[in-house]
Amino acid sequence: MATMFRPTFNRLLLLAACLVTPLAHADIFGYVDADGETHFATQKLDPRYTLYIKGDGVFDSSEARAEGTVARSRFSEAITRHPNLKKYEALVIAAAAEFKVDVALMKAVMAAESGFNPGAVSPKGAIGLMQIMPATAERYGVAGDARRSIQQKLTDPQTNVRLAARYLRDLNALFPNQQPLVIASYNAGEGAVQKYKNTVPPYPETRNYVQLVTQFYQVFMPVAASPALANATGRRIHLTIPGRSNMPEPLTSAN
Repeated sequence: MATMFRPTFNRLLLLAACLVTPLAHADIFGYVDADGETHFATQKLDPRYTLYIKGDGVFDSSEARAEGTVARSRFSEAITRHPNLKKYEALVIAAAAEFKVDVALMKAVMAAESGFNPGAVSPKGAIGLMQIMPATAERYGVAGDARRSIQQKLTDPQTNVRLAARYLRDLNALFPNQQPLVIASYNAGEGAVQKYKNTVPPYPETRNYVQLVTQFYQVFMPVAASPALANATGRRIHLTIPGRSNMPEPLTSAN
């Protein structure tokens, strides 16, 4: 998560046409490692990654679109049936209702931000399930005290999720009926979106982030809900967005 209060990512310009070309949905690649943890990315980063979902297609959990044996149902399973999503779903629903934010959007942003990991801390200091920056928390009146610092307060899932919902509410008000701009602002800050005349900024990370969250949003929409799957993973989910500093090490022959 980013706001006008902190610099983010390398601001590398794409072609000028990217500013006016509608965003496509991301292809999503993934693999399950030896520990049963699921890795997703919007690019085939190395030979381990297999196509899970082809961009620009309408999500259908019953449709297998895959390279090899990996089907869309595995993507749906890893995302919608993750135990931590179930654990914190009540908080998400309550915060979404309180601040009048789409529940599916909340879940999609949480998936992309933290992979449902309440202990996630980004290299730039974003904390918790929806990766709140301490500066953003201060913006909304959270202050450290003798008992707990702002960072410690942000580790509380309820505080964290409510702040994320409040920020999304304000972004919805700033960019009404323009979900791509809301999503882009959550990543790059509303100042960046306004700088580029209310378009998705031409930053590689942000454009990939918008595509990824949009694809997740389709998964979480009620009409796209998949049936319960018996073998839902209990392992962590890892997301790699090209342009972000969490790119994995290159695959070596030893792997």
